[in-house]
Order: sequence, then C-alpha cells, then structure tokens
Amino acid sequence: MPSNPQKSFSQDAPASKPCCTPSVPAAAAAASPRGGMPEIAPGPRAGSREGMAHIEDGTFLMGADDDEIWRADGEDPVREIRLEPFYIDRSCVTNREFEDFVEDSGYITEAERFGWSFVFHNQIPKAHRKKLQYETVQGISWWAKVEKADWRRPGGPGTNIRKRMDHPVVHVSWHDAAAFSLWAGKRLPREAEWECAARGGLRGKRYPWGDELTPGGKHRCNIWQGRFPQEDTADDGYDSTAPARSFKPNGFGLYNVSGNVWEWSADWFSPDYHKRNGNGEANPAGPPQGVAKVIRGGSFLCHASYCNRYRVSARSSNTPDSATCHTGFRCAMDAP
Repeated sequence: MPSNPQKSFSQDAPASKPCCTPSVPAAAAAASPRGGMPEIAPGPRAGSREGMAHIEDGTFLMGADDDEIWRADGEDPVREIRLEPFYIDRSCVTNREFEDFVEDSGYITEAERFGWSFVFHNQIPKAHRKKLQYETVQGISWWAKVEKADWRRPGGPGTNIRKRMDHPVVHVSWHDAAAFSLWAGKRLPREAEWECAARGGLRGKRYPWGDELTPGGKHRCNIWQGRFPQEDTADDGYDSTAPARSFKPNGFGLYNVSGNVWEWSADWFSPDYHKRNGNGEANPAGPPQGVAKVIRGGSFLCHASYCNRYRVSARSSNTPDSATCHTGFRCAMDAP
C-alpha cells in the first residue's frame, strides 16, 4: 500500500459490485474544464486497416449465466446478437502509436490537464513514494491520486515509457481514446462488437481460449497472482502491463482481450438496458446516454478474490474523463 499518503478522498458511488477502477470525482472534473483541446484532423494513415482483424457478419452468444458472473453488472442473460461485419485492432493502441498521434496533432490528454492520474500502489517506485504528494482513494486505498502521472509517466514522476513503447498506452480517458480514433480514421468498438471479437469464434466459453484459466498449467493472460492487493508474484511473467502482443492470440487473431488493460468501448454503461430492450438484438449500441462508459477485458490487477472480471463476458464502467494505470483501448472500423 502507499506508505506516505497525505489524505484520502471518496469517489462517486460505483455502478455495481466494486471493481478495482477508481473514477474522477465530479467536483474535480467540474473544476478542470476540457476547453482548449485542439481540433482532431485525420492523421497521415487515417483509415488504414493494417493490424486489424476482419469480423464477418453473423450471430454470436453474448453474456453468461453461471456462478462466476456479476449479475449486478448485467452480464446475464445469454442472448443471441447479430452484427454487421467490422474491423477491430488485433492489439491495444501502444505507447509508440499514441506518441505518433500526440506529435502529429498536439493533443493533450485529460490526465495532463488535470495534473494527476490514478496509480496503483505497487506501480509507484518505492524510492519515490516518500517524496510524492498523493491522496489515496477511500474504500480502495491501494489506489493513489498521483500528481504528474500520465501516459508518459505511468507510475508518476520517476517513471517513463522508454522500454515500454510496445505496451498498451495507459492513463488515457474515454475522451482521449475517442480523439485518437478520429485521428486514425477509426472509432471505438461497440460493446457487442468487442465481446464478439474477444470470443474469437468460440460459443459460450469463459475465456477467449476455453473454460480453463491455465490450460495445461500455462498462463494465457496477464492478471494478478498472489495475495491481492499486497503482493503480485507475477507467475505469468508480468507485474505491470505486458507488451500489447503478448501471449497467444484468440481465434480471430486478437491479443490480450483478457487481462493486461481494461479497454474502453463506445457504449454508455447500464446494468439492465439490454434486459429492458429485448433479449435478441441486431447491432446493439447500448443506452443513448449515461454517466459512465463500458470498459471490457479486465487488467493485470484483476484477481479472483476481488475483481474477477477477466472473463470474456465480464463488464464494468468508468466515467469518460477518468484515467488510470490499467486502462487503455483498441479501435474498430466499419467494414465496406
């Protein structure tokens, strides 16, 4: 845990069972307007489908209904969904790709504008913990609001991304992800598209590779091992983010759709909108408005004892201005 917190602050009430994802308090967001952001023009490679998987039109089974799901999150029921064809990035947007975007567009992320971001306690270098000014988050005190933490300094001052250029960019809000998508000539995936692609063609399985977490004793994703939140033994090889193309891809060629980093989707979050608007649906887009956006896939901080949300049906949410050291994104695109 952070050993030298200055004080703690409470976050807005979560939408469901607590997940290890803190949100920017409404008062802080109101005090830091988003004005002054540059207009996003298409980048030099806007519309390129390089590095994307083509998902054909058809139906898939969305959701789950077993004893591991969080019903309060709206994982259930299992329902048949029909989608039009689309493209989706095989891996999350990397630090290198985000750096290209920033250098070309002059974009400044929301974490940089706030002047701080959320960092998990074990991601703050021990040598810097006593020097940093930060607040812990009430109720989930292993999270700290660290001044000057952002996508270039994922653990706060004293950290950098020089050796992590092929890792997913983190400390990006939903607004940041949407801005990158515009520059790339793409968009964020709708939640149903994300789950369809993450399943890799399998029907009704718990993970992108099947129902067993470690088939044959081999780790297939980057999540927390050990006692949460005190110690991550990193048995899977990582105690932080892994490169965006780590582990074996799923049946559609997508990497790290379980664990590593949470991924923003285009949809507003609701635990029951899909239940109130019919079980079967074509190209669902989620509710027309809301206060938080859907995030999918879990992260390197997920553990069965607390946030068992690295299953392919699992879902959670965060406000669109929030950024953390374990949230990134991948893009999608309509098929011609």
